[in-house]
Amino acid sequence: MRISAFLLLAACALAQPSIADKEQAALRQALAEAGNSQVDFLRALEQHLFQFPETSQRAELERAIVKAAIEVKDNRRIILYGERVLPRDPENRDLLERVSRLLLADEDKEKNERALEYARRLEKAAEGWQGPGPGEKGAAVFAEQRAIARNKALVYQARATGNLGNTQEAEQLARRAYDGYPTGGAAREIARWLERQDKLEAAVQQLADAFTLPDPATDEQQRRQDRERLGAMHRKWKGSEAGLGDIILASFDRTHARLDALRARGSEIDPNANADTVMEFTITALEGHKLKMESLLGKVVILDFWATWCTPCRAQQPLYEQVAQRFHDRPEVVFLNINTDEDRSLVKPFLDKAGWNKKVYFEDGLSMLLRVTNIPTTIVIGRKGEIVSRMNGFVEHRFVDMLSDRIRSALGEP
Repeated sequence: MRISAFLLLAACALAQPSIADKEQAALRQALAEAGNSQVDFLRALEQHLFQFPETSQRAELERAIVKAAIEVKDNRRIILYGERVLPRDPENRDLLERVSRLLLADEDKEKNERALEYARRLEKAAEGWQGPGPGEKGAAVFAEQRAIARNKALVYQARATGNLGNTQEAEQLARRAYDGYPTGGAAREIARWLERQDKLEAAVQQLADAFTLPDPATDEQQRRQDRERLGAMHRKWKGSEAGLGDIILASFDRTHARLDALRARGSEIDPNANADTVMEFTITALEGHKLKMESLLGKVVILDFWATWCTPCRAQQPLYEQVAQRFHDRPEVVFLNINTDEDRSLVKPFLDKAGWNKKVYFEDGLSMLLRVTNIPTTIVIGRKGEIVSRMNGFVEHRFVDMLSDRIRSALGEP
């Protein structure tokens, strides 16, 4: 297996003149003997820490061990070294999530108490996670990721709380997780603690939700387990599986209605959250107003992707304006300047200084949809919203005629 670059950095950090020659030589020899084996690499770092307990690079080595342990799925070391790293990196969401989950593998009281503390910290970290606000690019994706992180934190809190003997509080924590973001894991957790309280009817309803909910984290094996558990729980409640199908159908309608409401909320935060085609996008003008691309159906639309820092874009701009001038009396042809700057505050001063056309829109996620990886890029959209031409970069002496010809072709003209 390949040793990751970040692991090599830890070794390189030790090869500094300030580190004792004996320690340097020992680590280099251990790493050389480990070769490309991640398992031997882990052992080498552990042995080095044992041999040199006062090393000034302990923090870096322990982080390297955690990352390597995650790669090889060494749960024991993830917990052991994860708990050593977390005091130095208390808001590491990935590590908080992994350590919490792994500590909950059994019902050991002390482990569950630690898991509960880490899960609470994970929830706090998720709530403090800063990202794009409503209306900004990626706002819906960010809100969803934060909700998923909070969901996991609450599910882990529920499991730890229940394992520690408080089933009612565990049920309520799991419900908070599900209400914030519906997942199969949260629904199963609610069912678990309802069943422990002998509330079988309610438990069946929740497990049916876990079974019918379209959750990427639920694989076929988990779905089969849900089905078997549903049948067993329903038989325990009713004596047979008669009527279970109706419960599952009602659950299907209920969970999908919840998901529809969730998607609607996402669209309010980010109008492009569920957009799959160019014409489903809404883009923001420099002045702040919105343009729904679907309003341009029936027209040929030219998208010019550029940025303030892009030198070739500056060279292309006057050529692009020449093409726009050729079609200025053709209302069925629309030219859109699409800015891709991360820092939007740079755009207006740049336009003022350069004297460019002020009719500029921000890409708002179009670059990802259209896989624009280099700029300038010019894309021609046909009357039905289909991509009919893409020009990555430009050939200066041919650009005006080439783009003009492609626009006429999209118009159906010779």
